[in-house]
Amino acid sequence: MLRQHAEQLRACRNRTWPQTQGIWLRLYPCDARPGSLDELFDRIVNKGYSEVYVEAFYNGQVLLPAAQNNTVWPSVLRNPGYENRDLLAEAIAKGRERGVKVYAWMFAMNFGYTYAQRPTSAPALARNGFGQTSLTFNSAPGPNTDPASGNSSEETFADPYSLQAKRDYYNMAQAIAQRRPDGMLFDYIRYPRGSGTASIASRVQDLWVYGSSAQQALLDRATNQKGRELISRFLSRGFVTAGDITAVNGLYLQEGEPMWQGRIPPNFPIGTTAAQQQPYLQSELWRLSVAHAVQGILDFLNLALVPAQRQGIPGGAVFFPEGNQPIGQGYDSRLQPWDRFPSSIEWHPMSYATCGANNASCIAAQVQRVVSMARPGTQVKPVIAGVWGRAISNRASLETQMQAIRQANPQINSVSHFAYSWQEPQSDNERKFCQLR
Repeated sequence: MLRQHAEQLRACRNRTWPQTQGIWLRLYPCDARPGSLDELFDRIVNKGYSEVYVEAFYNGQVLLPAAQNNTVWPSVLRNPGYENRDLLAEAIAKGRERGVKVYAWMFAMNFGYTYAQRPTSAPALARNGFGQTSLTFNSAPGPNTDPASGNSSEETFADPYSLQAKRDYYNMAQAIAQRRPDGMLFDYIRYPRGSGTASIASRVQDLWVYGSSAQQALLDRATNQKGRELISRFLSRGFVTAGDITAVNGLYLQEGEPMWQGRIPPNFPIGTTAAQQQPYLQSELWRLSVAHAVQGILDFLNLALVPAQRQGIPGGAVFFPEGNQPIGQGYDSRLQPWDRFPSSIEWHPMSYATCGANNASCIAAQVQRVVSMARPGTQVKPVIAGVWGRAISNRASLETQMQAIRQANPQINSVSHFAYSWQEPQSDNERKFCQLR
């Protein structure tokens, strides 16, 4: 019967747009009950889904057996007597039996509240110029958990330059890759989104480059002592003055222009004063700091992808289409440089815009923005939020959204839906709140 259903699913998807239809799924300890995963995947197949993105690392928990969990994060399933149950591996097997690809969906730079509670983790957390971590920062709720009513209390962002953070994450991603999922998708490849005016990064203090590792790496981008000293002064105060420039020139008389990676100094006329140079240098220091923050994200994604690549597992990135935008004199505080993500991985833009119960034009526009900026051949697989057959939270039905995407972007042939919990709230709540014996 499973083989028959798998064949029916393949035939259905082959003749029905989109050819790939995915759904985002969170597993709970109660899915270790006999038959729970079978029922769950049967429901998913019955709805015509050919890919399932299972949360394998989220909110500071990892979907690994407690007895085999050598990571710094606790296992999702911690109940006594279930130490050897491997829900991720079981889910992968249940999906494959039914002709469904099962991906591991993982938070990336958001390490979760449990990580912050470890005494040794403090140096690995991202910090801004006001001494805040993401736990003390006035952040906006993140919709990765629930676009309608997300909760940011679990968001704890790591410093992407921290060797400790990179080592901890790599170890965990390697353990997930050993389960051989059909793909590994990385979410939260960004910094926190601030609330209100804090949603725009317009000063260096707004950037998450004040963790000890990120700060050291920024100073190390200087290629002479003048450059290093000016970067240090800019970081500490948020600006440099003509007096700073004069003082730095006096400290290192044997050096020419202050230099750092990528800097091509303007050809100032002889006799240009420090006051005349100041606006140029301050602007260049701001651009350097933004580029440094962005590079940390890109480097972290590339590191996260390594375990998947070594196992021959497709990788992917989950991102907000508007997360990379300049806004006025600043940038979206998430600084999510998805337009520079590798084109060799899957791109999953979370197209969660709301433009009315019967209108999906803003969602189609988000997808179009990503398609227009992607290199030819990039797999763009939009993520939309909603339910079948009706509007919810000022969002059009899934059918309406998909029709708008197809009309505006006919080359798209893969769409996924956030989330199973939206479509089957009763089933999801029963699994979430049951007592596992």
